[in-house]
Amino acid sequence: MIYGHTELRVGVLIEIDGAPFRVIESNNKAMGRGGAVMQAKIKNLITGAVLERSFRTADKIPSADVVRSNMQMLYRDGDNLVFMNNETFDQETVSADILGDQAKFVADNSSVSLMFFNGRVIGLDMPNAVYLAVTKTEPGAKGDTATTAMKQAVLETGVQVNVPLFINEGDTVKVNTLTGGYLERQK
Repeated sequence: MIYGHTELRVGVLIEIDGAPFRVIESNNKAMGRGGAVMQAKIKNLITGAVLERSFRTADKIPSADVVRSNMQMLYRDGDNLVFMNNETFDQETVSADILGDQAKFVADNSSVSLMFFNGRVIGLDMPNAVYLAVTKTEPGAKGDTATTAMKQAVLETGVQVNVPLFINEGDTVKVNTLTGGYLERQK
């Protein structure tokens, strides 16, 4: 698939110089007589580098040939995560560095979609919010439900997030996987 410059929206995967990129920000600018230009911030999915690039009306940008595979996260092995393909049952060990910050929110036995480019894992697709159990935090006190004060909590994946004072160990909380912020307690 070939994209025109106006189709470069946030989240679109494109290929530049043989590397896959994700559009993380885009802004269309009218240049008067010169025509329109799409200013975009793009992230290299292999190196993690973020670039700013301008695309003109005449530019044809190829989509990245990224293959997604439904996987189940089995367990953590040091800094690596071990996934199993839901269809072939093949296992894939992936470094947390490759997966980025979202790897901190992948719980054991959860389902995710790993992204492959030329047979190599380059990242994962997961929901913008997940529910995780609180494994360690200071005890909450009665009556602390209407305050904006926060405390540290360790979740089942080992990630630390700030939660309201009324959250206790054993509670399940919804966390934004993009920002790492607390959203709500599971009802």
